[in-house]
Amino acid sequence: MGASLPPKEANLFKLIVSIALPFIVLFFACKTLAGYYWSVWLLRKPMNIEREKSYETKQYKKGLKAADAILKKFPEHGETLSMKGLTLNCMDRKSEAYELVRLGLKNDLKSHVCWHVYGLLYRSDREYREAIKCYRNALRIDPDNIEILRDLSLLQAQMRDLTGFVETRQQLLTLKPNHRMNWIGFAVAHHLNSNGAKAVEILEAYEGTLEDDYPPDNERCEHGEMLLYKISLLEERGFLERALEELHKKEPKIQPKHTEILTGTELELLDIGLRLGWYGLVDKLTYKEQEVSLLVKLGRLEEGANLYKALLTMNPDNYRYYEGLQKCFVLYSENGKYSSDEIDQLDALYKSLADQYTWSSAVKVVHLCHVPIFIDMDGYDILRIPLDFLQGDKFREAAISYIKPLLTKGVPSLFSDLSPLYDHPGKADMLEQLILELEHSIRINGRYPDRTEKEPPSTLLWILFFLAQHYDRRGQYDVAISKIDEAIQHTPTVIDLYSVKSRILKHAGDLVAAASLADEARCMDLADRYINSECVKRMLQADQVLKAVALAEKTAVLFTKDGDQHNNLHDMQCMWYELASGESYFRQGDLGRALKKFLAVEKHYADITEDQFDFHSYCLRKMTLRAYVEMLKFQDRLHSHAYFHKAAAGAIRCYLKFYDSPVNSPAEEEDNTSKTPSQKKKMKKQRKAERAKKEAEEKNEESSASGNSKFGKRHIKPVDPDPYGEKLLKTEDPLSEATKYLKLLQKNSPDSLETHLLSFEVNMRKQKILLAFQAVKQLLRLDAENPDSHRCLIKFFHKVGSMPAPVTDAEKLVWSVLEAERPSISQLQEKTLIEANKVFLGKHEDSLMHRVAVAEMLFTLDPTDKPEAVKLIEDSSNKVVPTNGALGPVMEWKLKDCIVVHKLLDKVLIDQDAALRWKVRCAEYFPYSTYFEGGCSSAVHNSLNMNGGASHPDISQSEDALVSNGKLEAFKNLTI
Repeated sequence: MGASLPPKEANLFKLIVSIALPFIVLFFACKTLAGYYWSVWLLRKPMNIEREKSYETKQYKKGLKAADAILKKFPEHGETLSMKGLTLNCMDRKSEAYELVRLGLKNDLKSHVCWHVYGLLYRSDREYREAIKCYRNALRIDPDNIEILRDLSLLQAQMRDLTGFVETRQQLLTLKPNHRMNWIGFAVAHHLNSNGAKAVEILEAYEGTLEDDYPPDNERCEHGEMLLYKISLLEERGFLERALEELHKKEPKIQPKHTEILTGTELELLDIGLRLGWYGLVDKLTYKEQEVSLLVKLGRLEEGANLYKALLTMNPDNYRYYEGLQKCFVLYSENGKYSSDEIDQLDALYKSLADQYTWSSAVKVVHLCHVPIFIDMDGYDILRIPLDFLQGDKFREAAISYIKPLLTKGVPSLFSDLSPLYDHPGKADMLEQLILELEHSIRINGRYPDRTEKEPPSTLLWILFFLAQHYDRRGQYDVAISKIDEAIQHTPTVIDLYSVKSRILKHAGDLVAAASLADEARCMDLADRYINSECVKRMLQADQVLKAVALAEKTAVLFTKDGDQHNNLHDMQCMWYELASGESYFRQGDLGRALKKFLAVEKHYADITEDQFDFHSYCLRKMTLRAYVEMLKFQDRLHSHAYFHKAAAGAIRCYLKFYDSPVNSPAEEEDNTSKTPSQKKKMKKQRKAERAKKEAEEKNEESSASGNSKFGKRHIKPVDPDPYGEKLLKTEDPLSEATKYLKLLQKNSPDSLETHLLSFEVNMRKQKILLAFQAVKQLLRLDAENPDSHRCLIKFFHKVGSMPAPVTDAEKLVWSVLEAERPSISQLQEKTLIEANKVFLGKHEDSLMHRVAVAEMLFTLDPTDKPEAVKLIEDSSNKVVPTNGALGPVMEWKLKDCIVVHKLLDKVLIDQDAALRWKVRCAEYFPYSTYFEGGCSSAVHNSLNMNGGASHPDISQSEDALVSNGKLEAFKNLTI
């Protein structure tokens, strides 16, 4: 570097390199999660922040000054131009940086420095494929440059170019075999490339280079991690005996040096050791978990059972240990179903565990249930787990022992703990009977049926609290509201009561009253972040977006450091809020804002993907190899997460709705009416070019503004150039934009019905017949009896049947494929579409949504059959049916389904009279629904208020509570 310069200028060039490269490394690190550690150091010394910034700025200025001194004499020196551009890139002056680096590369194409710097610029902008090309060009000039090879390997790991990753790591190991990180990186590269056997060979070769007394004390943790990684590789490859032998052989090097400290059975010793700095103590637990995993897979179940019992003494709240212990006794079932003999054996097993762990608080509950107020929740799983498999009287007896102390103690999460039991046939009825007996005994005698001691008054409160949630789960909202109202009257200051009542009203369909109650709970404790968030969510569900946004901003500021306005909800990646607000905007028809919220969530996932970059070197250096591989596997399935699925599906729905009903500005409408087609096309291109130019100018303004902050000026929060999402809706081809997110869903959520429903809608609008047919086949594969699958099937072949005869060769080929595939569809074999529709009705004539799907398709196939379609819907009956015997008798119809039916009658079948009749009918089934204006809903009470009637007790405080922001005037006169 700088070899072509005179000595004085060469020294200046070295100064530039010494300034730019360390800060470019820091620049990358601070943009990743690993940069968190750097930020923590700065936060420990707040006074140093400005000094660090000024020092960094002075160094940049110093580097620029040195570069200018060289360029004054040698204005076309390529490497100096490139390094100056790199320095400017660190100062966020990107356009100048790219211009200088390209100029430098043009002047010196054979300089590996210029190519390397060009790659660094692309890397800073996340253009990894372009950066890899630059690095490869640099390596053609200097093939043994370790820095470039290391940077290239990081990009290959990021882009999952595993073959290239292996080659680069092998080259690094060849150049520097005495570096531990090169051996480990080469092994990990082979592991990621599905060659675990080779990875084991490399690790064993590395161990062969070590001394017998290795490792020293300061490297025991890292070496132990490497050994555990090697053993996990052997286990993954199926070499179980060899893995267990290796584990026992290397036990002294995996186990910590201070093992004599862990002689007790208390888990707290592990925490004490970590606080004292003995990080190797973690290996003791990991060692035992690895050993028991190998023993179970080898079929040595007795040894595995003993080891699981030892692990339970260390952590009795780990469900995986209980599950593993059941597997050792061959008493584990994936579906949770057991024979009577297996249930007896499991019952005996857990009773023996309770007898062994006499120190456990769970056992104290059993034997000292007359003083349950002093219960500690540690080890309570021993009582909870048997409830999953016990039946009949044994279940009732175990449930009583489990529930009573927790009701007395007042554990709000008791219902959440027991809610999985509601999926077990008959257990919900037994729980209801049990709790009602306890309620009756407390009301009459003030104590439990088998006790002589009086219960505290709060016991009745928590019984009512449980019953309210129980009846809410059953769909008996009137009973649930009466129970929660009684609990509120009993103790009006318990916040959880208002939150649960809000949830019940949401389920019952009164979203406005639910938001009001959630806000009332929020005002009772302004320091509780969860309650604030729940209140915002209720407001968004009620489509009170303006209120919710203001309240959400207040909540975010309340829980950020010093009320920093820059840490807004987007910066904190608060995805639940963005999804809820996006759905609310979509329901209200504000597609721009809805799309902006959905795409913000998509950007968060892109940022999470980028955050893994710095860990490619960090984890190899710190030897956290098992966690590193798990992190990479997690990143590979990141976009299958539910939040991303919701965001992508929401964005596709926005684009579809915009395509179906585009919104044009008045100027555009005037142009469309007064211009010829050629003029319209020309104006369209002109507008596109002007828009691109304007966006580029705004981008440069933002970058220059952020660059000014480096020089000590106050950071100004950048103004959102598109706060309402209007630019997002100005896309020329919304279906192409929708296809981008559709492909991500098809890749990461192929087993979701919604994915293929959206694929069908998009491709039918794009006239992609074969892709739409592929979506139909996927729907039939996943759930052929689903009403939406039936709709898509009938719609598709009805559309194909109405198309003109094929003319081109491509059309004829598509037609021949459809004719060949249709006989393979069982629903259409030797049937017309009308006959297939009737057969589907015969299979599901008792289901509301199936009848609605048949009625809609009947109208689609023949619009003159609209009266018959309406009659088919109105003849549906809301039966009281059991749900697998789990919840007892409940109403079959769901509120959200009835809303869909009403919209179908009103908007699709266009029969206002039938829609009105349906609304009146559903108002009786759902009296709390504001959509149907049920008799108990806030919509009816608000209309009464406008006519001088009494106010709704839950709505009257909504506005005051929001304005007062927590001044609880309503609670001043309460006596408790």
